[in-house]
Amino acid sequence: MELLHVTELESPIGMLRIASTERGLAWVGLPHGGGRGLGGWMRRHAPDARRVPGSLRSSEAAPQLVEYLEGRRLRFDLALDLRGTPFQRAVWRALLAIPYGETASYADVARALGRPEATRAVGAANGANPVPLVVPCHRVIAASGELGGYGAGLELKARLLAMERGHAEHAAQGRLL
Repeated sequence: MELLHVTELESPIGMLRIASTERGLAWVGLPHGGGRGLGGWMRRHAPDARRVPGSLRSSEAAPQLVEYLEGRRLRFDLALDLRGTPFQRAVWRALLAIPYGETASYADVARALGRPEATRAVGAANGANPVPLVVPCHRVIAASGELGGYGAGLELKARLLAMERGHAEHAAQGRLL
């Protein structure tokens, strides 16, 4: 039986809930997040898993998430256990390539995947991202420059993007992780 290690932690944006497997971080729940929550993710991707409190993987992720949200971390150094369709996983890998402090449009991501007609599918995969913040779906915006959607609300998306832009200068000076 697979074990799903679940931890809750207070962060600068509110309570986060994180879940890891032996392979890596599998799910991050943001405050006011939309979607089906951890239970929905488990029904779809880990139906036989048993929830247990915390683990080494969760304890590795927790401080990195807080450091990121405090503006002290540019990138994550975490093993990930991303579960989704092959197309979703391809989109999530493309999101990982968007640099800190920058954005890309849904169309940019579709073109990067060699599927320029798949803009809406990229949006759907972006919305299904199980590890927001770590896989930076907040960095994807509409071609018009509008923020587009975000499961945890546009206010948080705007806040994350502003934080990243504000810390880009510090990153260039090598003062962040």
